[in-house]
Amino acid sequence: MTATPQTWTGRWVADRAGIALTGSARLPELVGLALRSGNPKRAHLLVSNVLGKHVPQRPGVVHGTGLELGRRVRELLGAQAAARAVVLGYAETATGLGHSVADGLDAPYLHSTRRPVPGIPSLGGFEEEHSHATTHLLLPADPALLTGDGPLVLVDDEFSTGQTVLNTIRDLHARHPRGHYVVVALVDLRSAADRSRLDRTAAELGVRLDLVATVSGGVELPADVVARAERLIAEAVPAEAPPAVAAAPLVRAELDWPAGLPDGGRHGFTARDRARLDAALPRLAGQLAEALPGGVRRVLVLGCEELMYAPMRLAEALGERLGGDRVRFSTTTRSPVLAVDDPGYAIRTRLAFPAHDDPQDGGSSERYAYNVAPGSDPARRFDAVVLVVDDVADTPALHQGERALLGQLRQVTDRVVLAVLPSHRPVPVPPSVPASLPAPLYGPAFSSYPAEEVAWLLKDLSGVALEAPTEEREEAVQSGGAHYAESLPVEYQPSPEYQQLFHEALRGSAGRIALAVGTVAETLLRERGPGLVLASLARAGTPVGILVRRWLAFAHGLSVPHYAVSIVRGRGIDPVALRYLAAHHRARDVVFVDGWTGKGAITRELADALAGTDFDPDLAVLADPGRCVRTYGTRDDFLIPSACLNSTVSGLVSRTVLRAGLIGPDDFHGAKHYAELVGSDVSAAFLEAVAARFGEVRAAAVEGADRLAADPHRAPDWAGLAAVERISAEYGIDNVNLVKPGVGETTRVLLRRVPWRILARRGAGADLDHVRLLAAQRGVGVEEVDGLPYTCVGLIHPRYSRGATGGDGRSVTDGHAVTETTGRDS
Repeated sequence: MTATPQTWTGRWVADRAGIALTGSARLPELVGLALRSGNPKRAHLLVSNVLGKHVPQRPGVVHGTGLELGRRVRELLGAQAAARAVVLGYAETATGLGHSVADGLDAPYLHSTRRPVPGIPSLGGFEEEHSHATTHLLLPADPALLTGDGPLVLVDDEFSTGQTVLNTIRDLHARHPRGHYVVVALVDLRSAADRSRLDRTAAELGVRLDLVATVSGGVELPADVVARAERLIAEAVPAEAPPAVAAAPLVRAELDWPAGLPDGGRHGFTARDRARLDAALPRLAGQLAEALPGGVRRVLVLGCEELMYAPMRLAEALGERLGGDRVRFSTTTRSPVLAVDDPGYAIRTRLAFPAHDDPQDGGSSERYAYNVAPGSDPARRFDAVVLVVDDVADTPALHQGERALLGQLRQVTDRVVLAVLPSHRPVPVPPSVPASLPAPLYGPAFSSYPAEEVAWLLKDLSGVALEAPTEEREEAVQSGGAHYAESLPVEYQPSPEYQQLFHEALRGSAGRIALAVGTVAETLLRERGPGLVLASLARAGTPVGILVRRWLAFAHGLSVPHYAVSIVRGRGIDPVALRYLAAHHRARDVVFVDGWTGKGAITRELADALAGTDFDPDLAVLADPGRCVRTYGTRDDFLIPSACLNSTVSGLVSRTVLRAGLIGPDDFHGAKHYAELVGSDVSAAFLEAVAARFGEVRAAAVEGADRLAADPHRAPDWAGLAAVERISAEYGIDNVNLVKPGVGETTRVLLRRVPWRILARRGAGADLDHVRLLAAQRGVGVEEVDGLPYTCVGLIHPRYSRGATGGDGRSVTDGHAVTETTGRDS
């Protein structure tokens, strides 16, 4: 029996518009034809079958096509020149092809982009005159990618006239001339006149210009092709909308994307990046496979516009893991094309949806996904669609509304899996700042928390002797005006009686803490979106950041990054940590997290430190009795048991240290890991006790976020600071830094300062049991008072205590003594 030849997907246009392809017999195998809509510059579109843009294709075919072109370029150049080559791909269609060519050539890669990136200047640009979106930007993190003298390899999907290549070469050569250019394409369809123009440009510039293409040929167009195309578009019968069905399940696949690995070549992609991605792909494919239903037969991995390469490599690895011939790959696009559900037409179906990546050309502009819906052919239906976007594109517009892409995908398949990659955000580095940043610390080598819970942006000072008895530290501070962050107090070792109080307090308050965690997490998710990045203020904020992260995983299946950063009163937040966050994430996605507020010193410190940056200074806390933040779980002053202890409830990590000689200008702030205290460590017990209550408070947390969103009094009024000033005047204390309001700060006064007295709200119950015990052990009186706005307030003696610092973190004189503290309040 003779097999029926497959219908050429350009036949419909060829027969009706009079367009013909000439040249290589392989052209119909590689391309079909479609009609552009809304583009008066060019009536037709060559639709590649191997590019992975408009037509779903086996990812191995897509990648392999580019690899083969890259190997051919390597043979052309020779090993010595190839080692100095750089590959430049064109947005948006050829970003993945160019990356694959770079793989085959084993060269660094950069692609042009139509997405401006705040803070990253363009080092070049050019126009694609026939395109619907003409301007290309070049945004390399390393300008050396464009300033070298080795061969520059330019990759596009097709050469129709060669004008875009000419524009690029002229622009780049005027800035950074070099002697050799290589142009690479899938198909070369230039006319003789176009070829002559390219040759003349090479001669004019005095450069060598080579061309490598998979096939070559030409396109014959009738004189009235635009009018024919307009008539065909006007006469085309719109495809019938498929009947509404129950929306397919939507799940998130939490990909453990390697920290700092670029998601593509927008800012450059090196051989080291390639090796890291190759090593991570099997693990990432496994995480995708876990999100798919068992027995899935036909899967589409769908990339997003310029984000082609990473989704294609993920699709390739997923196909290898699933086995068989089950995975296809394609991406969404900006290009408006007519869809005709005919086997002889390249674009059978079209999903049109609002842009969801905060585009320069406006949020209402349409984007498209072609050949994803099955149309009239059930055999074309995908059992599952894996949508891969970067976090810039994971916006409400992707999720919300009838026309949103996720909503439409859920109508045409049985399951939609959303995988979000962190968009690489390099920071322009001033000449005085090294290009490299220190690496984070992770448990169990540093801290008792698992590595996935938190990345510590700290320098390990575990081998440095920093602790001294309180009196010795105070004498050193007095004699030299030292900063409180230059040394550490001896870690408090709780008595068995005190440890018992901690566990009783935890049992009694775990549900309340869980509710506050859930309220904060739900609020952040609504207001900041699923791409948020947690940055807890070490060390007290770190258990809170971990709990918020756990809530987002529990309630929403999200796996958000979490870092611990240092902030020092009077010195600000760690600038190297900020540079690290900005290099790996969008600054506006970073949320700073802490446990509670006192009188707002750290709230003000954070706001001052972030002024003039793109970071949001809005601090999120569980308890805001100081009424100085707008994102909180409660404004009640209640016991958060993690305030009862120090390192043994905070991953065995010390308070942070900032001291000349130990911390250089390019170091993170420092801290110690007290591994020797593992026998007393209750860090995991605290987290588990609170997380165990998530299920029972989930509904209440959502209601709490609703109330917070509607609260007309949500804005800070700083009532806590006003109360502290009143207390200072009443007790004859000249400096408000000697007044430590709230359960958490009072506990710290008793643990590592020189307390004078404790004020307790009359009738306060079990929340203060640990405070009463500590006060008795320190010989400090507890005075019950009426009308206290906090549950309790700790006072440091205004005459002879050596335990207070001023707002700058240095020792202050109150008229009788120089005093110093070792803590902070939010």
